[in-house]
Amino acid sequence: MARTFEELVAEAESVPVDGWDFSWLDGRATEQRPSWGYQRTMGEHLARASAALDIQTGGGEVLAGVPKLPALMVATESWPPNVAKATELLHPLGAAVVADPDEPPLPFADAAFDLVTSRHPATVWWSEIARVLRPGGTYLAQHVGPASVFELVEYFLGPQPEEIRRRRHPDDERREAEAAGLQVLDLRLESLRTEFFDIGAVIYFLRKVIWMVPGFTVDRYRDRLRELDERIRSEGPFVAHSTRFLIEARKPA
Repeated sequence: MARTFEELVAEAESVPVDGWDFSWLDGRATEQRPSWGYQRTMGEHLARASAALDIQTGGGEVLAGVPKLPALMVATESWPPNVAKATELLHPLGAAVVADPDEPPLPFADAAFDLVTSRHPATVWWSEIARVLRPGGTYLAQHVGPASVFELVEYFLGPQPEEIRRRRHPDDERREAEAAGLQVLDLRLESLRTEFFDIGAVIYFLRKVIWMVPGFTVDRYRDRLRELDERIRSEGPFVAHSTRFLIEARKPA
């Protein structure tokens, strides 16, 4: 027998949301993956690097999954639970984790790294990335694109103005990277189908990705959550579309 709304809510509210592992959603939500395979591409770049920095590493899960790390590997993270988790995961692999508030300056000397990576950074400080890269060094990252999963965002918050929907546009990121003195070598944007199969998956996602619906709590949005639960039960999965873009930029030699 299908679980009730209250049972799904209680379960989703009780699950820890530290780290950047979404395996709890297996069987409850799906997200199409970008065609470029970020972790594989990141691993190929790391295998050729001698000194690398992974910015906003989360719980370190993506970095820990690459086959080979360079001789010098450093990761930064701001959220204390993630710092602890990343340290536990990455230290045995030879990577150092540095607690950093995700605000300039990065706690490293000029030209310290020949590769800087990041997956889904919340903020991108292009001048700092350019500063810590060696001449000829590369920034490789997968960023969240504009209006990502906005079908869900606007279900709770209502229609958003165009300036909000345009945030994180790859064209703007290109201009900012170039203004910092980097040459953009590759820039690819994709829209990816995302499905939520029950209301628990929606609650977990919004608890974990806190900037989607700022201030989200079950109590605050209980009526909308109940309506969405009824909609999923009667019509099937709630469909949204995430946007991702791959960017590769080089600091001139």
